[in-house]
Amino acid sequence: MNDPFDTSRSGVKTPGRVGRGLRKGERPMTISKWMTAGTVLKMMAMQYPDKPGAGDKVRNMTFREWNERSCRLANALGGMGVKKGDRFAILAYNCVEWLEIYAAAAKGGQITVPIMFRLAPPEMEYVINHSECKAFIVAKDFVQTVNSIRGKLTIPKENYIYFGDDQKPEGYRHYESVIAGSSPQEPDVIVDADEPWNLMYTSGTTGKPKGVVRTHEGNLGQYLLSNICMGVRPDDCVMLVMPMCHINSIFYSFAYTYVSARVFVYNMVSFDPLDLLKTIEKEKITFTSLVPTHYIMMLALPDEVKKSINVSSIRQLLISSAPARKDTKAAIMEYFKNAELWEAYGSTESGLVTLLRPEEQFKKLGSIGREIFGTDRIKILDESGNEVPDGQVGELYSRTAGVFKEYWKDPERTKAVFQGEWFSAGDMAYRDPDGYYTLVDRKANMIITGGENVFPSEVENIMGSHPAVKYVAVIGVPHDKWGEAVKAIVVPHQGKTVTEKELIDQCKGKIAGYKVPKSIDFVKDEEMPMTPTGKILHRILRERYGKWSDVK
Repeated sequence: MNDPFDTSRSGVKTPGRVGRGLRKGERPMTISKWMTAGTVLKMMAMQYPDKPGAGDKVRNMTFREWNERSCRLANALGGMGVKKGDRFAILAYNCVEWLEIYAAAAKGGQITVPIMFRLAPPEMEYVINHSECKAFIVAKDFVQTVNSIRGKLTIPKENYIYFGDDQKPEGYRHYESVIAGSSPQEPDVIVDADEPWNLMYTSGTTGKPKGVVRTHEGNLGQYLLSNICMGVRPDDCVMLVMPMCHINSIFYSFAYTYVSARVFVYNMVSFDPLDLLKTIEKEKITFTSLVPTHYIMMLALPDEVKKSINVSSIRQLLISSAPARKDTKAAIMEYFKNAELWEAYGSTESGLVTLLRPEEQFKKLGSIGREIFGTDRIKILDESGNEVPDGQVGELYSRTAGVFKEYWKDPERTKAVFQGEWFSAGDMAYRDPDGYYTLVDRKANMIITGGENVFPSEVENIMGSHPAVKYVAVIGVPHDKWGEAVKAIVVPHQGKTVTEKELIDQCKGKIAGYKVPKSIDFVKDEEMPMTPTGKILHRILRERYGKWSDVK
């Protein structure tokens, strides 16, 4: 007979309750004993109520103010029928409201579904409906976009929340009114850190994005190990430049809250290198995570401009999402003289896997570093699942405390990316005799352009639907500013013609702008490298046109 008081998935019974059950009004005990970010923020509000906790270029909050607003939002969502375990979507540029929203979900047990603002409307529609969202928080910049697909969404019509300076549009509740009309008390919910907090959609190799379910505990594993590795301090201030709908900003936000440090959201719609440097000076930023493109744009500013800005507060910098060249690293270290330079490798699913530490930047140029503290040994496996010798290329499998729970509604794909406890994002790599890892390909054919991931199949499906296209292959080619640029190689059907402009126009509006090819080459049938079974060899094309590792 099943024990009705067994509250764990593993079958471990709740201590002291066997045979007695729960008292009236008593909740079952949690599986994970770690505190969520919602509880941590509550404690910061108690211990450091007047200390600056979060802010952006428009608004600042103490820990007490941040906590109260997040409590109000969590309670409001519950009152709208968005209960613990329910999903709700957010679409906005960077702003401090994101921190209120993430904290609210941590308190109320709801699951956030951040929408990448660069997605085309059909892509947004898929994510929102696939995740079965029950509410949608929309910034004023995106009301028109949302209204264009609203009739296709499954969200109740009364559960659209608007925030912005202007009067709320018809059919929306105003974010500030929602917060003002709700209780400031902590939600009467116990959130188990084993439960989901974020549902992050990443580009899919089959053309549809996959939902990565991240738990509170998985994010906490990322926070604590990252803090241990980098030595985060209570007097630090992190600046979040990457989109708040990206995993990068989730990883480097509440990590600082856990040690009472301030989180600053950089809320510029487009990257402005001069403004970013001035913001570092004004806000006394100590750490930020940027992609190589950002650093290149900052370093390209005139010397007299750079020298006029005091960036001495920066003590740590992270390069993420793409490889950085030797001359770029040297220039970063020359300008930010007080800063340690770090490089990171990880994924939405795995969390942080490796770090190349400051003292290793030139000793192991091109490497992604070694395993971070607190993780298991990386495995490099061949196609049969056997470990390969050092120096031999295989698929990289990691075992970290920050690993995701599952792919939403996709148990088969979840099973496919694990070998026991070890997870693979599909990256091919090798380990050198000193234990350092080097990537030789990024998730098979994935392109990284300006820090954004593009899977070729997603673009190929759109281009291939044109009646004049027989074969199409999309690859990334080296680009000085963006790291890689999206390029398409097309074989037209015999007797049919199509122009570059026609194919680019075919993509616009159907996929995000950064995924649209920047150039197209037309080749003959016999010039497209293919296997005997008719599969296009992207690897050969990358060798022909240049591959991402050539930019190191």
